[in-house]
Amino acid sequence: MEHNLRIAAAQMCSANSHAPNIATMQALAADAKGQGAEMLALPEVSGLMNANRAVSQTQVVAAEADPFIAACREAAVQHGLWLHSGSTPVLAPDGRFFNQSTLIDPGGEIRATYNKLHLFDVDVPGATFKESKAFAPGDAAVLAETPWGPMGLTICYDMRFPHLHRTLAEGGARVIFSPAAFTVPTGRAHWHVLLRARAIETGAYVIAPAQAGHHADGRETYGHALVVDPWGKVIADLEDGAPKLAVVDLDLSRVEKTRGQIPNLVNKRDAPLRRL
Repeated sequence: MEHNLRIAAAQMCSANSHAPNIATMQALAADAKGQGAEMLALPEVSGLMNANRAVSQTQVVAAEADPFIAACREAAVQHGLWLHSGSTPVLAPDGRFFNQSTLIDPGGEIRATYNKLHLFDVDVPGATFKESKAFAPGDAAVLAETPWGPMGLTICYDMRFPHLHRTLAEGGARVIFSPAAFTVPTGRAHWHVLLRARAIETGAYVIAPAQAGHHADGRETYGHALVVDPWGKVIADLEDGAPKLAVVDLDLSRVEKTRGQIPNLVNKRDAPLRRL
């Protein structure tokens, strides 16, 4: 198992059609390769960001026919990179979409796919949003085997669920991906603290590529793509603006060292709830 990984975390401002996002991905892949990266990680909805449901239903296809995933596979081969697609919407069997991540090796082979588990459904005074109307949830946590050891896959809202990250860490994850498209208000309030907490709790590197800026579909996203080390230190923050990259060198032996210093994964005790 290799202990050193040079990884490029990307920041994008994705468009509401596939073609411009494919062009941006291709440019980022070339840049990552030029900086010596072995892996490129993209944000959530990097392939397509379109809040117009009627239009997106004409754009989204099954994963095996998705143009963005196909272009990512070609870019991985062209540049000899591992490529984490962040996520892109693909058709689910029930007619809704999956928010799906794909991890691709330098031969263009898909090594893992993950469908976002946790969907943001909220109904409070002044705000109702049901992500589950358009998206179907995944049904499993996913670890991907790589030359650098297991890597855990999560997407955006998943970061608010520590038990998922613990499951991945207990399975051996040394790196956990958290691609996102955070809103500006929640980003300012929660982004850094949540990602640092997930890294500290798991003793893993957290890679959080992000969407940033004003999008064609009317949304605005926070940016601040982060790389956080196992001690909770932010070692890269792309702040605002897109597209751009942070290329960092990960010393993965620090994962085992940190977990030895703070052995919470093995000290855990399950206890029944007692109401008094």
